[in-house]
Amino acid sequence: MGAELAGAVIAFDLDGTLVDSAPDLVATLNVLLAEEGLPPLPMREARQFIGRGAKWLVERGFQAANTPLRAERVEPLFHRFLAHYEAHIADESRPFPGVVEALEALKADGARLAVCTNKLTGLSTRLLDALDLSRHFDAVIGADLAPAAKPDPRHLEVAVAAAGGQMSKAIMVGDAATDAGAARAARTPLILVSFGYTEVPAADLKPDVLIDHFDALPAACSRLLGACEPRSGGL
Repeated sequence: MGAELAGAVIAFDLDGTLVDSAPDLVATLNVLLAEEGLPPLPMREARQFIGRGAKWLVERGFQAANTPLRAERVEPLFHRFLAHYEAHIADESRPFPGVVEALEALKADGARLAVCTNKLTGLSTRLLDALDLSRHFDAVIGADLAPAAKPDPRHLEVAVAAAGGQMSKAIMVGDAATDAGAARAARTPLILVSFGYTEVPAADLKPDVLIDHFDALPAACSRLLGACEPRSGGL
């Protein structure tokens, strides 16, 4: 295992894939709800709203609290969310088990690593820095640095290019429909984790590989890239 990974780009979603960030994201949402006189949302319900960016989380959270937001209220609440979240971005957020070891193994085999997330880039780098994960990545591309956010394939394409790779030798690793949509539209192999944040179960999104732990990631990447390699042969 390993030769297939040399020069490849493995692009990762962030929230729900690399980092269990739901405790701090949902806590911030619940602060906003409390300030508006609304009851908190349980973690199990709110965590599935993560993945389309903070603004979507705020809108979807208030909708779940039976208080849909008028258009003019979204932006002020979004900025209040950002202010609180930035100050508490890694209070309880932690990498999922096996993440660091998997990233180190992929890098040791010559892969380049990128983060391709609908989270804003500044928040993404702040979270990665706080958890000592930034050193593993060649590029971090949030939705604000792409022409359009996932599931638009251009987000993934920009992330792969920023890491110095090519789409012909790239893999998307994520947890939700946004990741699956970007990978499929870009015709890129797709690995999903089974433990992330998604309204549609990861298995129902039909990834090329579904993993239950990051221990399985390096071998899965090697296998998928090997299947994509042109093979010489003769009659």
